[in-house]
Amino acid sequence: MLSMHRCRFLAAILVLLMIGRAAIAAAEKPAEFTVVLLPDTQLYAESHPKIYLAQTEWIKKRAAADKIKFVIHLGDIVQNVDMEAEWKNADRAHRVLDKAVPYSVLPGNHDGGPGNTLLYNKYFGPQRFQGLAWRGPHMGEKNDNNCCLFEGRGMKFMVLSLEYNPGEKTLDWANEVVRQYKDRRVIVATHCYMRPGGRDKKIGERIWNDLVRKNENIFMTVSGHVLGWEHLTATNDAGRPVYEILSDYQGLPNGGDGWLQTLRFVPGENKIHIRAYSPTLDKYNDAPKHTYTLDYEMKINSVSRRNTR
Repeated sequence: MLSMHRCRFLAAILVLLMIGRAAIAAAEKPAEFTVVLLPDTQLYAESHPKIYLAQTEWIKKRAAADKIKFVIHLGDIVQNVDMEAEWKNADRAHRVLDKAVPYSVLPGNHDGGPGNTLLYNKYFGPQRFQGLAWRGPHMGEKNDNNCCLFEGRGMKFMVLSLEYNPGEKTLDWANEVVRQYKDRRVIVATHCYMRPGGRDKKIGERIWNDLVRKNENIFMTVSGHVLGWEHLTATNDAGRPVYEILSDYQGLPNGGDGWLQTLRFVPGENKIHIRAYSPTLDKYNDAPKHTYTLDYEMKINSVSRRNTR
């Protein structure tokens, strides 16, 4: 019969072995990370600035724990393009993210795009992002069309943000940028692309045909503009899936009640878990069109291998 001392010794060894195995498993498990979609904030900027602030403050607070790598604004930052007070509200909210979490912006139709983005560029022009390591090129002298870079678990991503209803020159520029960064996994963000049930018949279909379907490394599009929430899967010219996401809560009470969506990338599962959350209500919406899972291959070198076939 084993002595009490020997039993305790063996039990301690067993505990250490279990802790060691758990540590090894944790080290081998690919790190998860998060991207946040910030849908149309126009009514917050106009009438509910505290909700706008609550969104960005929550993002900053959760940045470390959730490993938030990037925040994508989907356009219509303000409701009234010529009301500078609204731009100041938006600026105040985004200053919470400055030096905390990388983020992109783009002008929606309420922000004056295309053609009247004077105040948008005063508050969110290239000068705001000058010198930041994660900033890529922008088109011309304005920030109406821009790209940003980030990495997650060794994978390289680019967020390509396009103005509302981009024309031929803008889409030519976008194609050039995507080809320039062919080693990047690309998310195309633009204000109008999807509607509930499918692409916008005019704007969305043109962006799909002239940009998205032709570039193999574009794997996702995200947009707002019309009240609704949708996710569909298309197939590009290379036979690969492209996830098309609509997220816009502005028709709900208080300009949208602070709802946003988090995209949780889980490389160990090759899954992206999307979930809707409101920092102001402190609630999740687990209904199927608000919270769902996408299959997405996350082998580190898969993009570069596909582009050299």
